[in-house]
Amino acid sequence: MANSNIGVLSCSGEECLGGTISRLATRKMLEELRKDQTVTLCLPLYLTGGEEERAFAKEYPVITVDGCSKCCARRATEKYSGKVSATVIVSHILGEDIALCKTVSSKYLTEEQYKMVDKVAAEICKHFDKIVSK
Repeated sequence: MANSNIGVLSCSGEECLGGTISRLATRKMLEELRKDQTVTLCLPLYLTGGEEERAFAKEYPVITVDGCSKCCARRATEKYSGKVSATVIVSHILGEDIALCKTVSSKYLTEEQYKMVDKVAAEICKHFDKIVSK
């Protein structure tokens, strides 16, 4: 985590497409779009008491990426570490019907769904750039 200064915490929702898209968009940030500038935090570990995850979120800016309006990632961060710097909600970007439809394994995503991942990742980048410019 030493070279990383902004955390991205995605939901772990396995039951809907929004959760899959949130995780893939977060991974795209980590591996391509803001490589060496971001760290991803693990929501299940965070929820079960991961001290390193929680400590990072207390000290550094965190962008949460939630698949739906339940905002589990944002609520967990605020509960255990404080206010988040930004929240991206996939269902607000793509619409509830799309985000809440049945989960599709990342092995079987369509080209259109990969474009959705890109759209969500672009939104995360906007928040990232705004945080960095402050």
